[in-house]
Amino acid sequence: MKLTVSKLNRFIFFKLPAAFICGIRVKSIDKDQCVVTVKHRWINQNPFNSMYFAVQAMAAEMTTGAMVIDKIQSSGKKISMLVANNKSNYSKKATGRITFVCKDGNLIEEAVQKTITNGEGQTFWMKSIGTNEDGVQVSEMDFEWSVRLK
Repeated sequence: MKLTVSKLNRFIFFKLPAAFICGIRVKSIDKDQCVVTVKHRWINQNPFNSMYFAVQAMAAEMTTGAMVIDKIQSSGKKISMLVANNKSNYSKKATGRITFVCKDGNLIEEAVQKTITNGEGQTFWMKSIGTNEDGVQVSEMDFEWSVRLK
């Protein structure tokens, strides 16, 4: 079953209500990249009148995790996934609409295939970059995903 933008946004609504309330929405996904946006609003702000770091992390994680879900589903195997580690760097106040893009979809296939082939868990790092409406980078986040057969 193909993973689509509407299916992912429905998933956010039913399974990640805090992300949905904060305004996180998937805009596009394919085998190589995923784009997620979130707009700075009262519900997701910090005391400094910018977007709370955890909201940015949720949106960034969605760009990486959505592609991992897609690759696992297309493998046809029962594989668990988990964020094992993450790193973040915030370089500018996040105001307005922030767009997170991950272009590391190519890293997932190899890890999933190795897990299926040898039965051992695999880890890999994926990067998501957040930019504001002017195209200026506001944050950069790296997520270490762990996949293994159930």
